[in-house]
Amino acid sequence: MSERPREVTALEEEIAHLRRNVDDLSEVVARQEREIAALTRQVRLLMERAAEAKTEAGGGAVFVERPPHY
Repeated sequence: MSERPREVTALEEEIAHLRRNVDDLSEVVARQEREIAALTRQVRLLMERAAEAKTEAGGGAVFVERPPHY
């Protein structure tokens, strides 16, 4: 059998390293997506609670969603 050139082996090692980095980064992005979704739900809930508290305190109408022109 013939021996592979060092360049090919080095390139294969680099590709393996880059694939590992891509997999790691993909996991980070997926985790961050889940965290952002959870935080978005929490903020929405807090905004709704604040709006309810303001309404109960006699404040005017409070909009939880942004107006269309915002």
